[in-house]
Amino acid sequence: MPALTFSVDTALAALTVSVWDTSLPSPHPTNGNGNGHWTPSHSNSLYNIDGWGLPYFSVNSSGNVTVRPHGNQTMAHQEIDLLKVVKKVSDSKCNGGLNLHLPVIIRFPDVLKNRLECLQTAFNYAVKSLSYSSYYQGVYPVKCNQDRFLVEDIVKFGSGFGFGLEAGSKPELLLAMSCLCKGSAESLLICNGFKDIEYVSLALIARKLSMNSVIVLEQEEELDKVIDVSVKLGVRPVVGVRAKLRTKHSGHFGSTSGEKGKFGLTTTQIVRVVRKLEQCGMLDCLQLLHFHIGSQIPSTALLADGVGEAAQIYCELVRLGASMKVIDIGGGLGIDYDGSKSADSDVSVGYSLEEYALAVVQAVKFVCDRNSVKHPVICSESGRALVSHHSVLIFEAVSSSKYTVPTMSSFDVQRFVEQLPEDAHSDYNNLSQSAVRGDYEACLAYADKLKQRCVEKFKDGSLDIEQLAATDGLCDFVAKEIGASDPISTYHVNLSVFTSVPDFWGIEQLFPIVPIHRLDECPTRRGILSDLTCDSDGKIDKFIGGESSLPLHELEGENGTKYYLGMFLGGAYEEALGGVHNLFGGPSVVRVSQSDGPFGFAVTSAVPGPSCSDVLRSMQHEPEIMFQTLKHRIEEYVHDDGNMDGAMIADGIAQSFHNTPYLTVGSSCCLTAANDNNGYYYCSDEDFTAGADAVTACKLVQCIPVHVGNFRQYVMATCIICDGYQSM
Repeated sequence: MPALTFSVDTALAALTVSVWDTSLPSPHPTNGNGNGHWTPSHSNSLYNIDGWGLPYFSVNSSGNVTVRPHGNQTMAHQEIDLLKVVKKVSDSKCNGGLNLHLPVIIRFPDVLKNRLECLQTAFNYAVKSLSYSSYYQGVYPVKCNQDRFLVEDIVKFGSGFGFGLEAGSKPELLLAMSCLCKGSAESLLICNGFKDIEYVSLALIARKLSMNSVIVLEQEEELDKVIDVSVKLGVRPVVGVRAKLRTKHSGHFGSTSGEKGKFGLTTTQIVRVVRKLEQCGMLDCLQLLHFHIGSQIPSTALLADGVGEAAQIYCELVRLGASMKVIDIGGGLGIDYDGSKSADSDVSVGYSLEEYALAVVQAVKFVCDRNSVKHPVICSESGRALVSHHSVLIFEAVSSSKYTVPTMSSFDVQRFVEQLPEDAHSDYNNLSQSAVRGDYEACLAYADKLKQRCVEKFKDGSLDIEQLAATDGLCDFVAKEIGASDPISTYHVNLSVFTSVPDFWGIEQLFPIVPIHRLDECPTRRGILSDLTCDSDGKIDKFIGGESSLPLHELEGENGTKYYLGMFLGGAYEEALGGVHNLFGGPSVVRVSQSDGPFGFAVTSAVPGPSCSDVLRSMQHEPEIMFQTLKHRIEEYVHDDGNMDGAMIADGIAQSFHNTPYLTVGSSCCLTAANDNNGYYYCSDEDFTAGADAVTACKLVQCIPVHVGNFRQYVMATCIICDGYQSM
């Protein structure tokens, strides 16, 4: 036994010397200036906020992320502190807030307006500088985000330069037709997607209503529908064809382009369409060529190649007698999600907005001049580039977990060894000798072998759970002491990845995720984000910059301080693609505009996220009937025992149907008995009515009452003029 004790002491001493492997990442971020003083500029660099965020996002001197609503034209006093917005949104009504639950999407219409103007300005500059004889006229593909207010804003902001809409389905077409009633008469209404007779009829009716609709043929057989319906309705159509180009890019988003792409016509099919239109005396109706290289086009070289190929097809259609007027270059204008400005990444692009526009105009001009063809109107469907920046998803980290490796003294190790099965002693001896030699790679290998042997012993019943736990503790202790343990924490966030970040789960699309405050503090941990769903895929463990964890701060929940994270550049697709996995509905949504009032911003509308009743209805359940079923059950099984009665339970369950599916952190639960009143805490209808009466003093507030069956939800809105919060 003395020999064994010597072995234990020697091995333990060998392990506890400083043997950190410098090839492994340090568990603590460092500020790089050596004096221990962390500033917001260090956080700016750490999260590369200037790389992916400029000119719309920055960090202020308080360590909070700010929104610059007017881009480069934003003055210092116009910056909006995101933390202040979140507090106004989430604070209780008695504290002047909206009392909305997180997660929340915060929309910034000013950012949307600036993006639209920047896109138009970039093309206007390219047209002028290259002496292009026509002009640019864009459309917004509503599939990117069909939110009513967003689409209406785009029509309003773009009416001065004829900015239009693109639809890919019948409901999107109805949406676009309705919104364009308030837009410019010159705005294009591009009708893409697969079409039946009803779709074609709606597009032709739009022309009858003096809308500039263009039916783009995605399939050759759609032409017959267009011809037949146009004759029956007596409406002369404007037709476009979508061409399948040979040009495509190799990234994930390039899979929809090329000869094998899902949409479009081959050159053979295009020629047949021309011949058929000519035979029907309708060749003058063919006026637009559409193509799509793929989303997130990485470089202007690839862009110019594709546009040049399409421009040659356009010139050939002119030669064949078509009355061509517009070349629609589709989408593809990319977003630099990681700030790397790289052409070799699916989450970045190697060009600016201005360089993109110059490449397009130059390519079209070169080919048309070569063929002596009049320069066409250039149209693009740049949805991702338009709307990605305008919204921010805010969510809260509610807890964190990190496995704590047990400490072990020589006595602890000796006792452990004495309890080991006889055939496991050799594994321990090998581990001990490797530690003495300083062979830490062998140390890890023997520790793993020891653990596996003990697991097998536990399975056959010859090792109890305390002995197995001691084995795990020793092996983790070994890994920690030689610097091979995993320092990554798991932060549990009040969010559903499947609902709010579906592209991460579906295609591993990366978005910038950053704490929106405490950026004047050095983050001391690294973590991954785990959502609320009962699904192993419900986590975010890949981040921009190729990182598998995110620098984060210690939670200070015990001090009442919440920890807010923001996901940026997610304004396109995420809301439309999100589902209701585990019956978690969408986030609350607010619109925030820059204001000259005391807060610097005004909340112009606010809508709470779906209640439990809402998401249940989405899956064909009937909350009212469900409640009645539960109420009958309560009457049958619950009797007044002096502690709680059936009526109280029924009231609590009724309120649960009304409440959010997400965690209500730090608030009272309607099913928690109050110690001092022997009952439940829940808001009565009278409470809501009293709040509603308080709004009568101000008439300049947008009211958004939400009716959910027999339940009512009241939200608060901000007076745009007085910049003050009113109860609704």
